[in-house]
Amino acid sequence: MASSRRRRTAAVAATLAAVALTAGLTTGCDAVDKALDCVQTADAIADSVTDMQQAVENAGNDVTQLEESLDSIDKNLTEIGDKTDNADVSKAVDDLDKAVDNVRTSVRNGDATPDIGPVTDAAGELTKVCTP
Repeated sequence: MASSRRRRTAAVAATLAAVALTAGLTTGCDAVDKALDCVQTADAIADSVTDMQQAVENAGNDVTQLEESLDSIDKNLTEIGDKTDNADVSKAVDDLDKAVDNVRTSVRNGDATPDIGPVTDAAGELTKVCTP
């Protein structure tokens, strides 16, 4: 299942990159750079979300894996949030940040298997809005 998600994530990232490059032919280099930054960061977030899903499955063994995944998502969210001036991307970043905070709070409150559905939904939305 995880390998299927990674293949799907890679396919989405490749499609977004192709769209970004095509859009650059008509909108200029600056727009392409921003779009590629968004796509690359969204892809990194998707990888972190996949890692988080695996960490939740293995939470009984090592909760630190889950914290590391959440930290990685936070880092990538900060990166993309700092680079964008697009309102849709900013909203998607905020939504994903809130979802990550909710998972982190659940874990701190002792929930070994928190609901990560909102995180995966928000990450999917971020990937969608990163399309130029």
